[in-house]
Amino acid sequence: GKHPTNSMSQAATIMYCKWLYTQTGVFYRLPTEAEWEYACRAGGTTAFGYGDDPVALAQHAYFKDNSGGKFHKVGQLKPNKWGLYDILGNLSEWTLDQYDPNAYEKLAENVKNPVAPPGPRYPRVVRGGNYLSESKESRCGNRVSAVSSWNQRDPQIPKSRWWLTDGMTVGFRLVRPEQQPSKDDIEKFFAQYLK
Repeated sequence: GKHPTNSMSQAATIMYCKWLYTQTGVFYRLPTEAEWEYACRAGGTTAFGYGDDPVALAQHAYFKDNSGGKFHKVGQLKPNKWGLYDILGNLSEWTLDQYDPNAYEKLAENVKNPVAPPGPRYPRVVRGGNYLSESKESRCGNRVSAVSSWNQRDPQIPKSRWWLTDGMTVGFRLVRPEQQPSKDDIEKFFAQYLK
């Protein structure tokens, strides 16, 4: 019904990518943080992807002030300059990266599409803000660390790695690399991220 998919863990979204690959023969994955931010900014440098005016955010994103405390169907508000709907607000989106609060300081100069490889399940990075976020959290540069409390009410022991009982504000967006990786590289990718 055009609603975004929510409450899935990062592992579940990557497993979905693996299933999609087996069905279509085309490799999809989560974006890196760098790819996500570049797409959000639509190649520009503004705070919100459409510009720097926080008042206009309500025209582009569902956040605390205009969401009514729930997520909405995709594509009801204005897209960014590249035509991407709901990249800010509505649901926060998984990236491939392990969260490191000092990630930007550790970047080598002129590195292209950096990614912090996976480590422990928490913390991983989500971006974009969501329907419960303040406007200042719903901007292209805001980084959020996933936390284990997003799975707090899961009755399973051990806690599920596939769904988030209390992570209803988290969703995902997929990318398809222009240059498809080799079958071996695809298998290595899934082995690395689904261990």
